[in-house]
Amino acid sequence: MDLRQMEYFLAVVDHGGVTRAAAQLRVAQPSLSQAVRKLEKDLGTELFHRVGRGLVLSPAGEALVGPARSILREVHAAENAVRDVGAMRRGRIDIASLSDLSSDPLSVWVAKFRRLYPDIRFHIEERDETADVVTLVRSGACELGILSLPLPTEDLVGEELIDQQLVLVCPPGTEARWPDPVPIGMLSGAPFVMGERGTATRDYIERSLRTHGIEPEVAVEVRQRGAVLPIVLAGGGVSIVALRSGLDAMLRGGVVRELSPRLTRRMGVIRRPGRLTEASTEFLSCARESFEEFARSIAERMAGGATLVDAAKVTRDETDRRMRQDNAGSTNS
Repeated sequence: MDLRQMEYFLAVVDHGGVTRAAAQLRVAQPSLSQAVRKLEKDLGTELFHRVGRGLVLSPAGEALVGPARSILREVHAAENAVRDVGAMRRGRIDIASLSDLSSDPLSVWVAKFRRLYPDIRFHIEERDETADVVTLVRSGACELGILSLPLPTEDLVGEELIDQQLVLVCPPGTEARWPDPVPIGMLSGAPFVMGERGTATRDYIERSLRTHGIEPEVAVEVRQRGAVLPIVLAGGGVSIVALRSGLDAMLRGGVVRELSPRLTRRMGVIRRPGRLTEASTEFLSCARESFEEFARSIAERMAGGATLVDAAKVTRDETDRRMRQDNAGSTNS
């Protein structure tokens, strides 16, 4: 029993005979009759009684009508769902990410994508260690994994995405102490607020500082990464964070400085071999476009004499203003 046979069976029922059903389906009458007979053979029972030149539903045929309609409805619903996903009207993107990358830049990318495609849903798994992100992607639990380089590509496909700028965040009121930019050598002896030892972000920061001859003095070690900035802003020490996170700290009075030489972390995406879903493909394209627009705007302002932090702040303020205008226009319409 296949879907075509059920479609032909219901057409005979709905149109009262083989001739009219064949005309409606635009198939040859013998082909339709043969399909109905094959369905009866597969089921081992007559679905129609042949009365003269006409057909009358048998009890077995009457019993099949409801289930056959239900099956075809489900099939049509499944086909429409697939088409909707392909057309970006529906779908879900499952992403695994290092914890700090989920706040910047992943959260920005997700928000922008949702504004463009509001019917796409996201499920984001945060992990502190690269191995845990890899496990989620390799198992198929998540389609994409957002990591810092180097990307673990054994049995996976890796693609570099962006360079993430890191900045120094200091307590409010310490502007006079920290030049802009801050030479990394000045961080010797500075009390750092950091996440747990062994996490990808802390390992990267410590490794980068040691490359420049600085052994970081960790004054506060905190498990919850969301507590790092509040502790810094309350005077508990300094920290190195992503540029966008630094801009958030500025809104609360934090002193944010570029480092010299700059600390830049390359990040990318991993996935299983094979074709990505349409939604994930479009999401990555949108993410690249969003970052390139942000970086281009910063570069233009820095060419005019602005510092990295000031250029980023103006760029983000303009982006937020456009977003508010777009949202207001959408609400009014």
